[in-house]
Amino acid sequence: MDINQNRTARKWSRKELAGRVLWAAFGPLFRCSPRLCWEWRNFLLRLFGAKIGKNVQINPSAKVFIPWNLEIGDWSAIGFDVLIYNLGVLKIGEKVTLSHKSHICGGTHDYCDVSLPLIKSDITIEGGAWICAEAFVGPGVTVGEGSVLAARGVAVKDLESWSVYGGNPAKLIKERVLNESNSIV
Repeated sequence: MDINQNRTARKWSRKELAGRVLWAAFGPLFRCSPRLCWEWRNFLLRLFGAKIGKNVQINPSAKVFIPWNLEIGDWSAIGFDVLIYNLGVLKIGEKVTLSHKSHICGGTHDYCDVSLPLIKSDITIEGGAWICAEAFVGPGVTVGEGSVLAARGVAVKDLESWSVYGGNPAKLIKERVLNESNSIV
């Protein structure tokens, strides 16, 4: 394994590096803001290029690595200590919940290449999905509309819409069915 080649490879443009340094400098303004200052944190993320919908609530302890790679729809919530490692574009739909300590991971390395080059992958979490406590969503995964990834579940493949998944790796537990009054049975 050629570790030196990996460490010396250029992974970021100068503009991206400058943005990451500035975002790190602004980090305390995000993390030290009072919990109820949702709009302040949304403003800071937008300032760095994030596309944030209306009434989005992001906990101050959430960690967003690259704001300009983040899109969040209306009425979504990101909980306590959520880790958003969004090296690629992360699209979060409307009314999505990322529960405490969940981990959204858009980066990995190509293990087929001995220099282990960095791979920056997109992730999509469609509307109405719920990523439960301490769950993990891996690179390139799409979480379908209305899906649930149970606590500590590990999604390394796409999750179908209106289904509940759990385990490591995540397996289908059951489908979510809507009745006539739009309640889930």
